[in-house]
Amino acid sequence: MRWIAAVLVALVSSLAIGTAEEVSAGGLGTSERVSRVIDGDTIDLSSGARVRLLQIDTPEPGTGECYSRAAGRELRRMLPVGASVVLEADPRLDRADAYGRLLRYVRRGGVNVNLELVRRGAATVWFYRGERGRYAGRLLDAGRSARSAGRGIWGACPGAVWNPLGPATTGPGSGAQAGTTPGRGIAGSCDPSYPTVCIPPPPPDLDCRDIPHKRFRVRPPDPHRFDGEGDGLGCES
Repeated sequence: MRWIAAVLVALVSSLAIGTAEEVSAGGLGTSERVSRVIDGDTIDLSSGARVRLLQIDTPEPGTGECYSRAAGRELRRMLPVGASVVLEADPRLDRADAYGRLLRYVRRGGVNVNLELVRRGAATVWFYRGERGRYAGRLLDAGRSARSAGRGIWGACPGAVWNPLGPATTGPGSGAQAGTTPGRGIAGSCDPSYPTVCIPPPPPDLDCRDIPHKRFRVRPPDPHRFDGEGDGLGCES
C-alpha cells in the first residue's frame, strides 16, 4: 500500500509540473503594474521591465509623422499609470528584442491591448521579419476593418500606408492633409462638428498639433475640444 501511495504521489507531482510547464509555454505571466507609457507601443512596468507590444507599430514621437502623439495618448488612456496588466509571450516569436525590451501581448481586464489598438486604428500591424504570431489573423482583420472605417490613423493621415510587413508609415503630421477636400475622406471618417475640414471623430482624441488645419469652423458638440474659447473657430493659434 505504501508503494502504491508513493506512486500516486509521484504521478500527481508529475502532472502538476507538466501543467505548470504548459502555462509557462503559453506565455501568460503574473500581474504587473504600469509605471509609464513611453509611446504608442511601449510601456514601462513597476518591476523595472520595459515592454514592446508585439506585432504592432505606431509612428515614433519626434519624427513629425502623422498621429505620433495621438497614438501615445490613446495607449495612456488604455493603460494609465498604476493599471494592472498581464503579459503574454508568443511561443512563435522572440521573447525580447535587441534593446532588452520584453516582447509581449499586454492584457488589461481580459482585453488584448495590442489587438484593441489596431481595432481602433491607433496602431498598424507589423509582422517584423515577416513572422506571424498566434494572433496574426485577428490583427489583420482588425487592421483592415479600421482602415475601411477610417478609424484613427486611417482617417487622420491620408499618407498612411497599409503594409503589415513594414513599420508604421503615416506621412507628415502637417501639410500632408492640407490639400484634402473639406468634408471628404474615407466614408464616415469626417466628424460633422467640423463642416469645412475633414477630421475623424474620436477615438482617439486629437489636439491641434495633430492636424494641419487652422481657424476652421466648429459646431457643437466639438468632441476633440478644438474650440477652447467657444467662439466657433478651432485651432486659432
